Amino acid sequence: MTSHDEAPRSGRLARPDGVSVILTVLNEESHLEETLAAVLSQDWTGELQMVVALGPSTDRTDEIARELSAKDPRIELVSNPSGRTPDGLNAALAVVRYPVVVRVDGHCVLPADYLSLAVETLQRTDADNVGGVMAAQGQTDFEHAVACAMTSPIGVGGAAFHTGGAEGPALTVYLGSFKKSTLDAIGGYDGSFLRAQDWEMNHRILQAGGKVWFNPEMQVTYRPRPNLKALCKQYFHYGRWRREIMRTYGETVSLRYLAPPVLVAGLIVTLLAALVLVLTGNGGWALLTLVPTVGYVLGAIVGGLVISHGESFKTRVFTPLALMAMHLSWGVGFICSPRGLRKPSGSRPHAQNSENTEKESYG
Repeated sequence: MTSHDEAPRSGRLARPDGVSVILTVLNEESHLEETLAAVLSQDWTGELQMVVALGPSTDRTDEIARELSAKDPRIELVSNPSGRTPDGLNAALAVVRYPVVVRVDGHCVLPADYLSLAVETLQRTDADNVGGVMAAQGQTDFEHAVACAMTSPIGVGGAAFHTGGAEGPALTVYLGSFKKSTLDAIGGYDGSFLRAQDWEMNHRILQAGGKVWFNPEMQVTYRPRPNLKALCKQYFHYGRWRREIMRTYGETVSLRYLAPPVLVAGLIVTLLAALVLVLTGNGGWALLTLVPTVGYVLGAIVGGLVISHGESFKTRVFTPLALMAMHLSWGVGFICSPRGLRKPSGSRPHAQNSENTEKESYG
């Protein structure tokens, strides 16, 4: 990795002759074709390179990728044996050819003007990385509920890349459209961050004197997790890796990220207190200690109904459940995050690490 004191600034970006788009996938047969079709149908008039890093999928992801690559020479496939997101991104970075690198995700669909807008924003702002809004849009009642939760401050706090906001400098953005020179200068993604590698990279860019820029016009359709189990797993890992970010970069500690673990700890304490009171024959006091828990559940129900106004009946029922699943899973993940979670690897754009196969993060 490049020293945090070494600025990645490389001068204002000239009009690039091409854009390289990178994507790492693992078991994405449901969304891969839609994601690639959106990239390949952009209104960008320059050259386009689409690099897909293939992990050890157990579904038809690789087969679909190879079929699409055979039909369109703009799609290049590289191997990501570990299946880990940072390894795949670095493997893709190792073969990019153009001065602008745009990251996409297997759960996203780009609008037709995304690449053009990314290049325009990079040139206009002289930023090192630009990005926009993670516009969650569901296709089922449950996914619609998760989308309601993911695009509301009630569900995810005030992060602009979730809820929108004014254009300007940011701590992090969704996905990212980078100057390749900046990625080269800072050494690519840190392979030791199984998740939260996007946030960690943006932090290194800022520490090195670079600029990260949020443009709300860069809206990206994101497909939420399809069921409660997958949602809980996603947010559990968000919480685990957010705590690891705080361990590594102590200056990033904030009340926003401490709220979920404080909530979980408070609920556990009140429930245990109520149990002790019941066992000791103080049932009346036990009911009183449960007031915070009942208050949180009622708040989630009311909040969920408000933010899902106008949705179907099933979506409105699922939204409070999605809110509580996100809050509690994130908090439990944060509390349970072990100190040995991240194993330093110093991976650079050519490196591979076969630790395990967990995917993506935008917490």
